[in-house]
Amino acid sequence: MPNDVFSQHASYDVAIVGGGAAGCAIARELSRTTATTILLERDIEVGFGTSKANSGIIHGGHHSGPNTLKGQLEWEGNQLWDDLSRDLGFGFARIGELTVAFDTAQLETLDRLEANGHAKGVPGLERWDRDRLRREEPNLSPEAIAAVFAPTTGVVNPYEACFLMLESACRNGVEFRGESPVTGLEYLESEGDRWLISTPRGQLTARFVINAAGLYADAIADLAGVRTFTIRPRKGEEYLLDKRLNGYVSRVIFPCPTPVSKGILVIPTYDGTLMVGPTAHFVEDKEDDTTSADGATQVFESVTRLVPGISARDCIAEFAGLRAVADTEDFIIGTTAKPGFINVAGIQSPGLTAAPAIARHVIDILHNEGLTTDRRDDFEPTIPHPIHFISLSTEEQIALADRDPSFARMICRCELVTEGEIREALDRGARCLDGLKFRTRAGMGRCQGGFCSGRCMELIAEKYDIPITEVTKRGGSSWIACDRVDVAVDIAPASPTDRNSQDG
Repeated sequence: MPNDVFSQHASYDVAIVGGGAAGCAIARELSRTTATTILLERDIEVGFGTSKANSGIIHGGHHSGPNTLKGQLEWEGNQLWDDLSRDLGFGFARIGELTVAFDTAQLETLDRLEANGHAKGVPGLERWDRDRLRREEPNLSPEAIAAVFAPTTGVVNPYEACFLMLESACRNGVEFRGESPVTGLEYLESEGDRWLISTPRGQLTARFVINAAGLYADAIADLAGVRTFTIRPRKGEEYLLDKRLNGYVSRVIFPCPTPVSKGILVIPTYDGTLMVGPTAHFVEDKEDDTTSADGATQVFESVTRLVPGISARDCIAEFAGLRAVADTEDFIIGTTAKPGFINVAGIQSPGLTAAPAIARHVIDILHNEGLTTDRRDDFEPTIPHPIHFISLSTEEQIALADRDPSFARMICRCELVTEGEIREALDRGARCLDGLKFRTRAGMGRCQGGFCSGRCMELIAEKYDIPITEVTKRGGSSWIACDRVDVAVDIAPASPTDRNSQDG
């Protein structure tokens, strides 16, 4: 997936702006067709924005009301994740969820969630009483009086899903350009209703522009002269806990939701760690991904009411993500006042869940707007699945290491990631330290990269034949090492008085 400049006459049927979960899903869906497609992403790799800091929950289908676009696409998207995971090989498991009530007033909320689910045909919803909760989740607070159980809820590695959806799209003909923020959009009516798209890497034209730019979707719409909405960032702080708590709860635990948030949750991630959060606070700065003491206090006070045995002392990492909230509080997906410009904006929760359904919805819009393409007979839905050494049996690990000794060399001791996995991730498109971390989990364990970062940087430098000083954390100017600087320091001999003073 090269990141070189555009050719002088680069021209496409469709240009997708933004490589989050929705943008990558759209790219893969378009790769089933003969449409010439390019995905433009401002970061060095896809999934580095909102998708990176996503909670990784595939919602059960009953949270959003059936009369919103969110609600309509949530359940449809939920049902597409099994096949997507099977074809691409990212981590996904339907572990179920519990939305918990602590008093009789909250039972009405449980009634509403069940009604939402029944209206959309979500199967398997059950009302659990206090005794059932204690049997199924013994570490849940004994103050919980009831819950709605949804077996359709799953957990996924969202960044891994983005990487592999894009890889599948590129294997089937889509082009990708990272570090290519869109800086200009001009509608060329006199040249066959095409769009001239400007980036720091050059210009290209496309008949259709899909605005899937997340937090900056309003800015992209503004460049096109069709802005009708505003995106406000809603920050969510999340905290990752030590693996010693693996299995402490076996399902995603929700409190009863509020009008602006599904609440602060306890999430058993696909990889076994517990994650708690997120908060939900509007901020003005679209780059403000800082965490705070107040956020941590809010999160741990909330989750200890759900699961009292959780402690802030178990936190090994903290991060924040910004949801792209439109002023309508619903998804904004559809055509605009100018031909060929299509918004996919306001994709906040349950945006990850809905992403595969959003992609299908966008394809329908494109066809209705005159994109004439055929289904590709040679579309290949599957790709080679990434190797996760830790998930193999001992016999499989030995056989793999015998075939390729790089799988016998451990790079990340916390997460048991081998050199072979690092090299495979680089071959599949990782270009920076975060790209390796999100593909392999190297650096995600207890020491947070203290042991493995140096070796990972050496392997990146070797792969791309660059000095180690050019290796970045996540592209741009996020360099980690600088050239050695020898500084001559004149140290005057200590006087007898100084020595006596130092001796105490």
